[in-house]
Amino acid sequence: MSLILDIASIICFIIGAIAMFTGSLGLLRLPDVYSRIHAAGIIDTAAVGFIILGMMLQAGLTLTSAKLALIVLFLFFTSPISGHAIAMMAHKFGVEPNARQVKASKIGGKNG
Repeated sequence: MSLILDIASIICFIIGAIAMFTGSLGLLRLPDVYSRIHAAGIIDTAAVGFIILGMMLQAGLTLTSAKLALIVLFLFFTSPISGHAIAMMAHKFGVEPNARQVKASKIGGKNG
């Protein structure tokens, strides 16, 4: 049974590392603040969630696992709220998305 838990936790660590790498690339390469907020949300929810799940599998049914579960629960509630707050303030300060469709509609003079 211990071997199965070790394999499952290693798989969770690998998935978390892949999600962390993907989100980090998104933070570096995406063009505007709204896209980068999405990449940061991936890192918060998917990557950290899988890494902490792997730690919970390693810890077993202990108080440490309960504390880790509370951390995951806290992250799942606060990450979308903080991303929404940042996007809302960026919109309030006039930061526009850097999308090709938006640029094309401005160049063509279309209103819609």
